Amino acid sequence: MARKEFEIPAMYKSPVIRKVKEANKVTDPRKKDLEPSTLNFGPVTFLIPRHFGFCYGVENAIDIAYRAVEQNPDKDIYLLSEMIHNPTVNEDLQKRGVKFLFDTDGTVKIPISTLSSDDIVIVPAFGTTLEIGEQLRERGIDPYEFNTTCPFVEKVWKRGKQLGKKGYSLVVHGKHRHEETRATFSHSADHSATVVVLNPEEATILAEIMTEKRPLKDFEAHFGHKSTEGFNPLTDLEYFGVINQTTMLATETQKVMDILKEAAKERFGEENVLNHFADTSDTLCYATNENQSATYALADAKPDIAIVVGGYNSSNTMHLVEILEHTCPTYHLRDSGEFDSPQKIRHFNQWKKEILTTKNWLPVDRDHLKIALTSGASCPDVLVDEVLLKILEFYPSSTDLSEVLRPFEETLITEG
Repeated sequence: MARKEFEIPAMYKSPVIRKVKEANKVTDPRKKDLEPSTLNFGPVTFLIPRHFGFCYGVENAIDIAYRAVEQNPDKDIYLLSEMIHNPTVNEDLQKRGVKFLFDTDGTVKIPISTLSSDDIVIVPAFGTTLEIGEQLRERGIDPYEFNTTCPFVEKVWKRGKQLGKKGYSLVVHGKHRHEETRATFSHSADHSATVVVLNPEEATILAEIMTEKRPLKDFEAHFGHKSTEGFNPLTDLEYFGVINQTTMLATETQKVMDILKEAAKERFGEENVLNHFADTSDTLCYATNENQSATYALADAKPDIAIVVGGYNSSNTMHLVEILEHTCPTYHLRDSGEFDSPQKIRHFNQWKKEILTTKNWLPVDRDHLKIALTSGASCPDVLVDEVLLKILEFYPSSTDLSEVLRPFEETLITEG
């Protein structure tokens, strides 16, 4: 089936990275090659991963949101919260008059009770809760007229509902305060007992409670604030499946599944495990998998430093940083405005949850430097271009950009 084409505003389109991506599509249409593309400018080489940037769900959201603005110039238009976790996109929508009803943490900015039936509300790519959807309907607003919920998030919800009909409980691997996980929890809780686990460490705690290696009271301490009322792991985890926040590390979701599956084997016997534990690995987002696999390949290329461009509240971007920072100094930037020279850069540290300043981050005096450059799924490629071009300004002897891009352009001409 042909991939749906989206209308993406010209301001987000990239003259540099776009050529690399389009050439790779021509030479590797089946997406089997994970080796990074190389842009060699002489004193500095940029390593560009095979998969990164806008995914299907983000392109879908941008297409719908901008179309809603264009087609309804005389109406008040609201987003429930940030449409995607990228400040450039959200700030541009705000400049066009779109207002946010909630902060990303769920704090009310504009009460739904103040809206009228003539207003338009856009559901963000993360989706929304059943409760908010009902509040909008009570105001005479169809919450799904302009619904940008990612299709892969909806796929997770549908799989959860299928399991709920069979009497299964659900374990959600995700960050319980994240918009997507709040939405997934709401949809899951409508039909199943549900609990959220953050990582394999929490999955291990849940597994030990389930197998009675830990006392039942430990459940309330660790999971009481992120589970459905009355959730009892001794009874509710007799039949269960694991679904996830689509932007989590896919390898970590698999670990969570493996830990809980082993607990089910221990409790019910290996021969009975498939009757108690549902395999939901088919719900993992393909774009998240592709981007993370390409980032592991990027790390394997042994860069000297890495730069990851994306919103500071973007979960999928943080996971790319997490992969790369085990290999080399890695800087998470909102955009090229975070540095003005090789001497100083501002960047987000997800572990300290603060913006740090690092001095002498770019060793321009080195004979040759390899820079891994990538971005999160909600980041426009043009922002990656701007970072690349700004770094090149620090290398006056670098090869001309048109010369470096020529092989990619020739590929598009001869094979495209």
